[in-house]
Amino acid sequence: EVQLQASGGGLVQAGGSLRLSCEASGLPSDDYSIGWLRQVPGKEREGVSWIGTSDGSTHYADSVKGRFTIASDNAKSTVYLQMNSLKPEDTAVYHCAAGFWEGLHLRVGGYWGQGTLVTVSS
Repeated sequence: EVQLQASGGGLVQAGGSLRLSCEASGLPSDDYSIGWLRQVPGKEREGVSWIGTSDGSTHYADSVKGRFTIASDNAKSTVYLQMNSLKPEDTAVYHCAAGFWEGLHLRVGGYWGQGTLVTVSS
């Protein structure tokens, strides 16, 4: 059973920081890359960032470049998203996701978990 457990969300003031964690288990392929999607109610889910399993390459949405940093601890099967200089528009449910990515899009067949809520107040 695939499990993608996200944690670390919360309420923070604009300009503040949060670190999200994703613990992954049961993935059907060692080639899957892990990343983050976010969703605001009424809007489409959007890709935020992902990290390449094979080469450690990192990928970011333009809206978060320079503010968010993704990193992995392979020994713990955990991926982190350090979010700095948070803005109210970053408010969303952040879902940990795993699979193959095309740009910032998770390709069909990928997985995502229930997510953790990040709320940034102005």
